[in-house]
Amino acid sequence: MQTVDYFVIGAGIAGLSAAARLAQHGRVVVCEAEGSPGVHASGRSAAFAHFDMDAPLVRALTAASLPLLEEPGARRHPALFIALEGQESDLDRVEAGYREWQPDVRRLSSDEARSLVPVLRDGENGIIGALLDEAGRKLDAHALLEGHRHALLAAGSEIATQSPVTSLRHEAAHWIVDTPGNSYSAKVVVNAAGAWADEIARLAGVALLGLIPLRRTVITFDVPDGMDVSAWPFTKTVGPGFYIEPEGRGRLLACPMDEHPSDPCDAQPEEEDIALAAWRVEQATTLAIPRLASKWAGLRTFTPERLPVCGFDPQAPGFFWLAGQGGFGLQTSPAMALAAEALATGAKWPEELQAVGVTPDQLSPSRFA
Repeated sequence: MQTVDYFVIGAGIAGLSAAARLAQHGRVVVCEAEGSPGVHASGRSAAFAHFDMDAPLVRALTAASLPLLEEPGARRHPALFIALEGQESDLDRVEAGYREWQPDVRRLSSDEARSLVPVLRDGENGIIGALLDEAGRKLDAHALLEGHRHALLAAGSEIATQSPVTSLRHEAAHWIVDTPGNSYSAKVVVNAAGAWADEIARLAGVALLGLIPLRRTVITFDVPDGMDVSAWPFTKTVGPGFYIEPEGRGRLLACPMDEHPSDPCDAQPEEEDIALAAWRVEQATTLAIPRLASKWAGLRTFTPERLPVCGFDPQAPGFFWLAGQGGFGLQTSPAMALAAEALATGAKWPEELQAVGVTPDQLSPSRFA
């Protein structure tokens, strides 16, 4: 049996970013059921950081995170939020939430928006206005994960892949964790298992949070020859609809922003959702999508209130929740890792989080008790 200070379950962006910080305070082992980090939600994200989030807490965590997201993990790329017919109030709502943290956003007319994305339709089914954020961030999930992995290993800690947790029990102020290859004794277990976080809690005999995994679908397709889309902004409807973003010079990624409850699993796209993605893009643009370059699905896991959770379980000593980061896990991971470091080690609450008004109580699992 190996003795460690922190045992982190899950090598997605939540687990790895927190583990890299915890490794500065003791020995850490990250255990991952898959063969490499970031196989599920982290590796299947559209990976764009922006403030079009309904929850003020998520916007605040994003504001704290953006200064910490540096290349190669993030690079500047504009974001365009478009309003379709009937979405005028949604555009006002997005603008109001945005300006608190990014006051330089600009309201655009439909003609100005089409100058940036020429395929956007006018008239019926077309856009009626837009909001432009020239300071958006395109994220590189692989680069972010690799940066945390290297930091973790450099600190003398380790990642155990293909190591699903088979048993988890509390004995004499320590957690005993069994995997197919090893057993571990740890003072603190960090449950960063994403869609499987409630399953890990069940294994440990800890009360569940009621996490909700929701399946989301992505397609990619090639644009007509000669059309260079690489400079187009990330483009998202402010209400129900879709988003598109460039994937190189001649390819676009598209998502219908679907949400389907799912059991924790290796999510696969459904034909109906693939068709919906293509249909929504074709309805609002002049693009035709005769064939796809690729398609996939991922699970975005939320708490019932759709806010993240970070902190020790009030009834299970040493059991630390780091979950429910939904569709904003990459863009809030620096702030959430700072929070996890402070709360798991008893350190002072980070100045970066104080500056944006985020408190430990807002993230605490005690709110579900």
